[in-house]
Amino acid sequence: MNRLKLRNEPMNRLKLLIFACAMLVAMPAHAEKITVAAAADLKFAMDEIVTTFKKANPGEELEVIYGSSGKFQTQIQQGAPYDLYFSADIGFPRALAKNGFATSEVKPYALGRIVLWSASLDATKMTMVSLADPKITRIAIANPKHAPYGKRAEEALRASGLWEKLEPKLVYGENIAHTAQFVQTNNAQVGIIALSLAVNSELANRGGYWLIPDKLHEPLEQGYIITKRAEGNALAKRFADYLGSKPARAVMTKYGFVLPGEVAGK
Repeated sequence: MNRLKLRNEPMNRLKLLIFACAMLVAMPAHAEKITVAAAADLKFAMDEIVTTFKKANPGEELEVIYGSSGKFQTQIQQGAPYDLYFSADIGFPRALAKNGFATSEVKPYALGRIVLWSASLDATKMTMVSLADPKITRIAIANPKHAPYGKRAEEALRASGLWEKLEPKLVYGENIAHTAQFVQTNNAQVGIIALSLAVNSELANRGGYWLIPDKLHEPLEQGYIITKRAEGNALAKRFADYLGSKPARAVMTKYGFVLPGEVAGK
């Protein structure tokens, strides 16, 4: 019995080796994963872009977190695990790149635009002067201290000579999506929000908008970086490159973004 066992042992080991190799071949390749920090104005456009990207790259994991561009900048400086950073103000990623937090150059991806939007009033018939109407008691804007859209809203109000008069009426959102929620829930009658949010069906079905003239504020030039954390990450590079593809550009245009090299329409 012992001799039989000794003779079979090499064969059993060979069988185990063959089985292990077969299992390795059968196992799918390990999927890569990246985490993207994106300005809140990208919510609807980026969701569509990610969906089409995943169809072309099955198995890859891509999580997008939306929020304030300024807060993301601070978090990346503090070591937050973001692989890509899309900012509504290109100045934030430029500052990160200058201080060694990027593994790519800063690339512009769009110009954002701001609008007056309301779920309870006909914003299509409004102008900046309409905000001074005594019947309008609460106006939502993103917090200018860390949200680029809030800074541009403040600039537009100041350029219109309305800031001092309207400041007591202002309510501040943490980011532009939070600002839109104030108006959606009637916690503000009007909001200065991103065109990219106003044209989405979720908001468009609730009310119209009036496009604020670009001359009233500085350009909302937006840009992204691949962070230092993602150095050598092929998926991060592949997704960044996809933003320049024809399908992705079509989605961005659909949501009112002006792409690099294009001219803003009225």
